Amino acid sequence: MRRRRNIGWVSLIVALGLALGMSFIPSPYVIEQPGPVFNTLGTTTHDGTEVPLISITGAPTYPTAGALDMLTVSVVGTPQSLPSWAEVISAWFDPSRAAVPVDAVYPPSVTVEQRDQENTAMMVDSQQEAIAAALTDLSIPFTTTVTVAQLADNSAATGVLDVGDVIDSVNGTPVTTVDGLRKAVTANGDASPATLVITRKGAQQTVTVTPKKADDGTILLGIAASASYQFPFTVDIQLDNVGGPSAGMMFALGIIDQLTPGQLNGGKNVAGTGTITADGTVGPIGGIRQKLFGAKQNGASYFLAPSSNCDEVTGHVPGGLTVYAVSTLTDSLTALNDISSGTGLDSLPTCDSVQASK
Repeated sequence: MRRRRNIGWVSLIVALGLALGMSFIPSPYVIEQPGPVFNTLGTTTHDGTEVPLISITGAPTYPTAGALDMLTVSVVGTPQSLPSWAEVISAWFDPSRAAVPVDAVYPPSVTVEQRDQENTAMMVDSQQEAIAAALTDLSIPFTTTVTVAQLADNSAATGVLDVGDVIDSVNGTPVTTVDGLRKAVTANGDASPATLVITRKGAQQTVTVTPKKADDGTILLGIAASASYQFPFTVDIQLDNVGGPSAGMMFALGIIDQLTPGQLNGGKNVAGTGTITADGTVGPIGGIRQKLFGAKQNGASYFLAPSSNCDEVTGHVPGGLTVYAVSTLTDSLTALNDISSGTGLDSLPTCDSVQASK
């Protein structure tokens, strides 16, 4: 009996020692968890002053109510300061948190500073795309400029196009979007040269480029193009210390709500996430499960999720939150109209129905 007691005490001491050790031993993971929630119809703090998150000048605006929340994900840990194994194990048992390999969040070839700069750039781009998408939906005209942002080595355009060139047209078709440029190049094919009208340093000229076919069959000029927009009035989005493109859809909805009479959400608390392009396409984002819990914790009853994220949503929705699947800005507006009126909700696609149809 004495021997059994001694073995029991030894086992307990070893277990406590292991638990204590795990509290300090760093793991190869970081932890993703729900981050701050921002109401695109509300205010935020900028440089120590409370300001509207979205402010519009030069166009009529209308009162809003309720919330159109955008969600964020906070990351616990960096390559230099990793969570302990005890913290990681705790995250594994918490549905609102996720332990992910540190290299998935912080690639070894990219510094933390570079990652932050990239996320900031993506946030700026998403805001411009959101404004363009909102104005497109409202049929408010604006000007789009498509510019050569990068040239691939030994590409079809090497020696013909330069970084900074504005592409005005391809084979006589005006270029107003990056997607439009891609479609025009694809239509041209790789068997004959395409005629491009470009503006370089303020002077317009005509050049010819014969696209190349990639291994996957894609027809390419071998450039990275970016779009910039000139809007007829000012839309200022102020949001400090938040990066990435995932708030695009909610920015667009917040802008439309201000520019149109009434309340898109009927004064209710609606959250959502998704990237957006100027033509209103809603794209997938990361950290969808953490964002679902962030929305619920902040009091949302409804959530608009990209259809392309539905495989991650199904089976992971916190109780009391209804999730609708959207693929376009039009889908989001339809969902908000039904949420506002309280009718037609049963006919809206959910992630469960999207997954069941696959």
